[in-house]
Amino acid sequence: MFFVVSKVLGFLTWPSNLMMVLGVGGAVLLGTRFARAGLQCLLAMLLLLAICGLSPLGNALMLPLEQRFPRWDAARGAPDGIVVLGGAFETTVAPARGEISLNEAAERMTSAVELARKYPHSRIVFSGGSGQLVYDGATEAELAKRLFENLGVPGGRLITEDRSRDTDENATFSKAIAEPKPGERWLLVTSAHHMPRAVGAFRRAGFPVEAYPVDWRTRGPEDLARPFRTAADGLKRTDTAVHEWIGLFVYWATGRSSELFPRP
Repeated sequence: MFFVVSKVLGFLTWPSNLMMVLGVGGAVLLGTRFARAGLQCLLAMLLLLAICGLSPLGNALMLPLEQRFPRWDAARGAPDGIVVLGGAFETTVAPARGEISLNEAAERMTSAVELARKYPHSRIVFSGGSGQLVYDGATEAELAKRLFENLGVPGGRLITEDRSRDTDENATFSKAIAEPKPGERWLLVTSAHHMPRAVGAFRRAGFPVEAYPVDWRTRGPEDLARPFRTAADGLKRTDTAVHEWIGLFVYWATGRSSELFPRP
């Protein structure tokens, strides 16, 4: 039930969707006796579009998420296992085109392959089913298995989990198949902005992990003064960051995370 509700209400956690609703609502009101309110809605939409799309707001919201966990220190030695979270595949493209398509979170997979080669004795768990409300494609797990094998990582090294639909289920199901033993060190590979919520969910599930953030979207504090060249780029950054901040609060409020804003 949580997954369905989160997907339905999640539509309104994207600022770009809210702007669209505001604009359409304003346009409808223009033909009524509330035309003035409709005009105000349209003007508000344009103002929000400019702020969220062209200003550095998206970077300002993204930076604290990405800075929360530093890069992993390899000096501690080889990990016992590596957990890779889904989210990097276009699951509806593979059945239609017969090819594996990666999205902008592709570094989750390329970094996982690099780690698999660097630490040949580490166990590898990939966690990802389908995050679609209506399932109409391949699971990320089956695409991950194909990708690992295509890139030279033996399929026998990979344990896949194909039931999870969100981060909470990633943590629960990964622990069940990994069966981490006391004292083992497991890396968690996911996007830097998603790492706080992922670590919180894994800690709540009783699966201690070491953060291995990848897929940074910002360069650092200098991006706080860097506007976007197109509104589409800025809106996407703002959408992603706002969605993640709301996700952090919802996970904490519903007991799916160990704390509101997990830290190392």
